[in-house]
Amino acid sequence: MSGISERTFLRGVALQALYEYDQSGHNIADILTWRFESVEIPNDDEKKFVIDLVTGVINNKPEIDAMIGKYAVDWPIEQIAIIDLNIIRIAVYEFAISGETPDRVAINESVELAKRFGSDTAPKFVNGVLGSIADNLTETAS
Repeated sequence: MSGISERTFLRGVALQALYEYDQSGHNIADILTWRFESVEIPNDDEKKFVIDLVTGVINNKPEIDAMIGKYAVDWPIEQIAIIDLNIIRIAVYEFAISGETPDRVAINESVELAKRFGSDTAPKFVNGVLGSIADNLTETAS
């Protein structure tokens, strides 16, 4: 985990599982089992965090993708790189669906994931889309 927080690491594990799920179509339970065998996550609460993120994204994908589509207007969902899309999905799930993570924290974590896993332009793109979604949710709640 050198240089990154524990939660960022765990979000990275969830991201890798979601990426594999989208790319391969393998059963998500099998993917998570393989992930947990390949990385050291000794704590059951940490495993639950990863599982909750992955299943939360999968179970709410239509709603999450609708939000992304609305605010990434220059980029249709099918044209967004799968890794970037899943980074955004995780954050939207965390702050807009589950409400368990403050939007600024989820956005910052997503930018960190984009720096590690995405292209050179991914951090700016991820930040822009998530910022638009968060701003709109704040305005709607006011």
